[in-house]
Amino acid sequence: MSTPNPLGSRGALPFPTVPKGEVVAQYESYVEAQQTVDVLAHADFPVDKVSIIGNDLKTVEHITGRLSWGRVALAGAASGAWFGIFLGVVLMLFGGAQEDFSLVIAAVLLGAGFGMLFSLVSYALTRRRRDYTSQTQVLATSYSVLVDSDIANRARNVLAENGRGTGLV
Repeated sequence: MSTPNPLGSRGALPFPTVPKGEVVAQYESYVEAQQTVDVLAHADFPVDKVSIIGNDLKTVEHITGRLSWGRVALAGAASGAWFGIFLGVVLMLFGGAQEDFSLVIAAVLLGAGFGMLFSLVSYALTRRRRDYTSQTQVLATSYSVLVDSDIANRARNVLAENGRGTGLV
């Protein structure tokens, strides 16, 4: 998926809106819809008038493992250590003691300790309500390629010439 350029080559919409136009193709996967837009782009089609729309959105939570006291402590120590590294390097750079790494080591150890402590306390408070780790995604059941109505027939012709057809599911 691409996002608008933050430096402003495209004008931003004041509010998110659903694009208007005609569906020229529909697919079960985002990759197929993306390949259709690539076909249009290679045919010098004005792709700024094309949109990919995900339909029937669903939230999917993949369970990745079971939580335990040891796993929670280790994860908390690791995230705290990363914060400690960041804080130690910043203090070392702006504190004047550039050749002494003991400040960084101390910050890492303190960060790991506090990270572990906060993770264990948090886990103790939520115990038995969520004893697993997971990753959540938002997925669509189908993807439509939408084109402005005034050039929809041209898009269909380009797709038919390149063997993409309409791709309707």
